[in-house]
Amino acid sequence: MATRARPRERVEPTFDGRRDDSDFRLDADDRVAGYGKAKRTSAKGGGASMGKSGSKAKRGRKKSGRSFIGSLVYWSLVLSIWVGIGLGGVVLFYGAQMPNASTWAIPERPPNVRIVSMEGDIIANRGITGGEALSLDEMSPFLPEAVIAIEDRRFYSHFGVDPLGLARALINNVTKGNATQGGSTITQQLAKNLFLSPDRTLERKVQEVLLSFWLEHKFSKDQILAMYLNRVYFGSNAYGVEAASRRYFNKSAREVNLGEAALLAGLLKAPSRLSPARDPQAAQDRAQVVLTAMSEEGFISAAEIKTAMSQPPTRAKSYWSGAGQYVADMVMDDVKSLIGKIETDLIVETTIDLDLEKKAETALVEVLSGEGRKLNASQAALVSIDGTGAIRALVGGGDYATSQFNRAVKAKRQPGSAFKPFVYAAALENGATPGSVRNDAPIRIGKWTPENYDEKYRGPVTLSDALANSLNTIAAQLVMEVGPDHVIKVAHRLGIESELQSNASIALGTSEVSLLELTSAYAPFMNGGYKATPHVVRRIKTPEGKILYDGDFANPPRVLNPTVVGAMNQMLSRVLTDGTGHNARIAGWQAAGKTGTTQSFRDALFVGYTANLATGVWFGNDDGQSMKKVTGGGLPAKAWHGYMTAALKGVSPTPLKGGDAFPAPPATDSANDDPLMTLISNVLNGGSGETKGRTSYPAPPAPVGNRPADDPVTSSTGPVPPMDVGSSAPVPTPHRTTLLDVIMGN
Repeated sequence: MATRARPRERVEPTFDGRRDDSDFRLDADDRVAGYGKAKRTSAKGGGASMGKSGSKAKRGRKKSGRSFIGSLVYWSLVLSIWVGIGLGGVVLFYGAQMPNASTWAIPERPPNVRIVSMEGDIIANRGITGGEALSLDEMSPFLPEAVIAIEDRRFYSHFGVDPLGLARALINNVTKGNATQGGSTITQQLAKNLFLSPDRTLERKVQEVLLSFWLEHKFSKDQILAMYLNRVYFGSNAYGVEAASRRYFNKSAREVNLGEAALLAGLLKAPSRLSPARDPQAAQDRAQVVLTAMSEEGFISAAEIKTAMSQPPTRAKSYWSGAGQYVADMVMDDVKSLIGKIETDLIVETTIDLDLEKKAETALVEVLSGEGRKLNASQAALVSIDGTGAIRALVGGGDYATSQFNRAVKAKRQPGSAFKPFVYAAALENGATPGSVRNDAPIRIGKWTPENYDEKYRGPVTLSDALANSLNTIAAQLVMEVGPDHVIKVAHRLGIESELQSNASIALGTSEVSLLELTSAYAPFMNGGYKATPHVVRRIKTPEGKILYDGDFANPPRVLNPTVVGAMNQMLSRVLTDGTGHNARIAGWQAAGKTGTTQSFRDALFVGYTANLATGVWFGNDDGQSMKKVTGGGLPAKAWHGYMTAALKGVSPTPLKGGDAFPAPPATDSANDDPLMTLISNVLNGGSGETKGRTSYPAPPAPVGNRPADDPVTSSTGPVPPMDVGSSAPVPTPHRTTLLDVIMGN
């Protein structure tokens, strides 16, 4: 028979409240038949037990969460410590490779040469930096504010490295997916510029940070900012705010306005790409970003930013511009030869008159851009000197920004007929006078047969007429009379320094010279016969006032007899009044000069002078291409007239020196005189070369210089008929012109 299951014995809790393990054991019947009941019982009466278990689970989860956070903090600290140790090791490693901090010093800023006019105005700065250093107090206050606003807003609060700025740059770069911002402070950038290479390496970055700490410890914030602004690169070969300001705005950094300061500060991000010389609009767009940053920092008001943003984009030439740059280049060449290597900042005082310099540039540009363009003249040069040889104005080309070659100093070209005054001066020293007569007729010197420009011949003419009309045949005869060597000696004595070829064709200026030396050689005619050594450097000194060079040109040697000077002034003045240089005449002024034109119209010159200025002008093309029939009496004479008229404005007219040494020769252009009356007069006077009844001239002056006694001297007492000239040429018997010759047209 079936056995009934015994009821389960109730187990009472012990005194400590714990249950016996049998309370949780089930017999076989309970496990089989009583499962559902047990389950229900569990659902009913097991609530308290299950609640306790849930509380334990929650406490476990909380404990687990706290353990995770704690672990995270712990391991983060551990990682930070190891990272710190690693960084410290890197810093120690690279720092150990640097020189001892006690030996660190700011490298000297490359020396700057400030070139000033005779009035003290700046012409240009030269040197590696291209500008002098300014203190913060000297420069426009907008400049440091603009740079701080866009480059390092917490400059005055950080210790050389800006963790906040570095974090901000890192976040922005990660967000945008590329390196658009840098975290370097102004101090770090200065450290890099002063001491380090531009390589982007860990070593360089570590050294940059260490050097930044040193700079912040060694110098004040203002000193660091000033050093940075005076050395940072602004593009277009301009280092420092002064060089950049003069490069882009042609003014000092002391004078830049808000918009210009913003533009300069904007260049620091990409000096070449954002340069106004390359992309004015890009430079202006970047400047507006800077203005916004300045406004956010409270440096400027809303009204100021509105005014600055309304300004048109700054347009800068692709290179340093202005004729004064030719002067600056010339000055730098002279400074090196005068004092040697430049090792400190210098101030070079020049002889340049900036007002005349600007007038000279204007005169050339007006003619070049007008008639010059039509007549295929692409270049020009001008040099103007006073009686001591001091260069008052010099223009080496049409546009320095386009070409920096100085055509007034470095180019040597044939002067053409502009060389003839030296031939005539040699003839005067040899005994001739302005009234001496020579025969303008076809001649042959060896295999050379010089011809006049118009291919016409005028017969007997005075030397004064011959020079005024630039007759080639007469100049060639005079060279053969006095000898080419004597002509060369006179030219060198007056100021020509180039080597001259000793041949008959020197009469027509076939030996090459520079415009500067040619013009300076005319100066003795202007100053009464004294050597005028051309010079542009007057004094060289340091910013502290120490004189390194002081030029002295107060006592030049005499190179021409005053009587010869007077005669030459009389003859050369007729070039302007009656001859080939009529385009150069100046109302109210006595002026003299000579035109020059080379073969195939490759070069055209006019060199002339008043009592106080001698000026030479050249027109042509760098490649030697022919102009369209441009002569020295054309474009050069017109440009000379334009410049000299402006230069002499407001100056009281002064007569040429020695003007009364010879009475004015008769203005007889043989081409216009009545040949019948002239030749009848010659016949009645026995064919004498010195025509009776005309103005008489005093005896020729004593020679000046070192002309040897055996220099060839030929009588100048009669006209020279058409003949061969040369050592092998037969000398024909002189032919006396008769009245029959006149009637027959011979």
